Amino acid sequence: MKEKRFIVTMRDIQRYRILKDCVEKRIKATQASHILGLSYIHTLRLKKRVIQSGLEGLLRISRPSPRKIPQKIVRKICYLYREHYWDFNILHFKDKLAEIHNLFLSYESLRNILIKEGVHHPKKKKKVYRRRRRMPKAGMLVQMDSSEHRWLGDIPERWHLIAMIDDASNEVPYARFFPKDTVFGNMHVIRRFIELKGIFSCLYVDRASHFRTSRHGGIHYNIKLEQDETQIERALKELNINIITANSPQAKGRIERLFGFFQDRLVKEMRLAGIKDYETANRFLLEQFLPWYNKGFSRKVESSYFPLPKNKDLDTVFSKKYERVVKGDNTIQIMSETIQIPPTPSRFSFRKA
Repeated sequence: MKEKRFIVTMRDIQRYRILKDCVEKRIKATQASHILGLSYIHTLRLKKRVIQSGLEGLLRISRPSPRKIPQKIVRKICYLYREHYWDFNILHFKDKLAEIHNLFLSYESLRNILIKEGVHHPKKKKKVYRRRRRMPKAGMLVQMDSSEHRWLGDIPERWHLIAMIDDASNEVPYARFFPKDTVFGNMHVIRRFIELKGIFSCLYVDRASHFRTSRHGGIHYNIKLEQDETQIERALKELNINIITANSPQAKGRIERLFGFFQDRLVKEMRLAGIKDYETANRFLLEQFLPWYNKGFSRKVESSYFPLPKNKDLDTVFSKKYERVVKGDNTIQIMSETIQIPPTPSRFSFRKA
């Protein structure tokens, strides 16, 4: 005979004592119903169960949940996490289980399994900052930043990932790895973004020196108060794009959270793909990772991008431009180099021009 298991609680024991008194006619059924907080009819039902089966009539049979995850699956999940996905977060691991191993679990179920088996140790919650509302239309505000990180485990040097994200749609049309965070690197990313999407209204950046001059005069520094525009400021001004500088990393939280996501998922996806150099990493980023990210995490909103004017040449816009006064011998000097300006049919000399 199969053994039965019951769940017994203090509430069941108290009910049994009161109903037993009712069966033995020490109290009336109406009094028992008031004490138990039940209706008179239900009290009579429970009294009948006690007469027929005693305490067992009030108890629930302990049955395993039909939705309980089998122990074989739990062992497989723990094995996969330890051997192949030890550096993945739970959400990323959940996606891989569904995508590759055909195992579909909820986030909380997977998290509870890993914690119970001692595979995952939850961290303390971080301080949460209030988020700024998104812009209503795509192209109204674009955030840009660079992230220095060891993106490839086989290369000890830390490279910079320069990326741009639309504040409204969360789309990342273009990003690229560079060995250094330079003016031309940032210009290249802005230019490719414009070629892919069009002209946007505002660019939200940090206070890096290639975006805005951060030098200030003082007692020991002979620096003029009115600083010239940076090359990127000048290029954006030619395209009528406003530049806004943030006062803290939290102010441009959209791009900061993106880099946190990329430092987690992109690094591990490149490890699984066996990528060993940054040339291959850039191809993987543009051809596989960004399309996957934009498909799953971008939002469809109304667009306010407008096409590049025909009279604007991006080769000319995104170049370094300097103002120089022509010397008496019809030469100018740039970067310690002297350049001779030849005469033209309309003008023999450009002196003092």
